[in-house]
Amino acid sequence: MLERFKSFLGEGKSVAAAKEHAHTPDEFHLAAAALLVHAATIDSVFDRKERDRIEWLCEHQFKLEHEEAHALIEAAELEAGESVQLLSFTRTIKDGFSYDERIHLMEMLWEVVYADEVIEAHEAMLMRRIAGLIYVEDRDSGIAKSRARARLKNKSSAK
Repeated sequence: MLERFKSFLGEGKSVAAAKEHAHTPDEFHLAAAALLVHAATIDSVFDRKERDRIEWLCEHQFKLEHEEAHALIEAAELEAGESVQLLSFTRTIKDGFSYDERIHLMEMLWEVVYADEVIEAHEAMLMRRIAGLIYVEDRDSGIAKSRARARLKNKSSAK
């Protein structure tokens, strides 16, 4: 998989180009990871807690090895850094994920936003924007937010 991410980037493809052909699981993972990175960097700080949370999510939710998750995050950082808008990533997610998978992605995004234990207004606004672009209802996004917050709270109280 590490080589697939490298070749995916090396061929000069972007998630925006993915709409011209059938999406692969790698493209879905890259689009989701790019959104996770975007959520982590929206406050101009991409700290160790946020990076670790994204890496853990990629390993466990996408069932990737550590090296694969690391390569995915690097690829996502490049894609997110080169893209001025979220539309290409959210379109890939909207078109390829089931509604339940999109809610699950919202939960993952909320975990990243909560990783530094501070939610700023622009982070909350980004989450509302992403939810709208991937067609997740406000109610379901709120439930995802509550589940993510509860999960992180349980982890910190278990330490």
